[in-house]
Amino acid sequence: MPDNNTQDSTDRQAATDGGVAGQAGQAHRNTDYLSSEVNLLNPSTQFMRDHLRIVWTGFVIWVLAVWGPVTATYLATDAMTVEMPVLGFPLHYFLVAFGAPTSALLLSFWYSRKRDALDEKYGIDHASVESAGHESGDATAADGGIDE
Repeated sequence: MPDNNTQDSTDRQAATDGGVAGQAGQAHRNTDYLSSEVNLLNPSTQFMRDHLRIVWTGFVIWVLAVWGPVTATYLATDAMTVEMPVLGFPLHYFLVAFGAPTSALLLSFWYSRKRDALDEKYGIDHASVESAGHESGDATAADGGIDE
């Protein structure tokens, strides 16, 4: 007859948090970020390395979109200050006034899509984290009390 203590410990070992050992997101879930050193140039987990790659890619695109027209105007003044035939604006003005804000909006959309894909890849579900602390479904008020 099997020992009950052995059976209970086997059941506890079999119970998981929904992840599979060896899965890419498992190390991320088990990392204690508050008590461990985080090096932004050499992250400790694959999730952080992938996220840093997205951030640096977005930063390079932002630098090119914002400072590219300014630098091109300095280097090729004649070509960049010619008026555009359709709108009548100088090319450098149009690229800075329209291109930079538009590229910022596109980068925001791109980042959110890439971050959602990264969260999905590593099994991060924000909905389960938000509702995990509320058993009855009641929302907590911002001052720490319960909303009445």
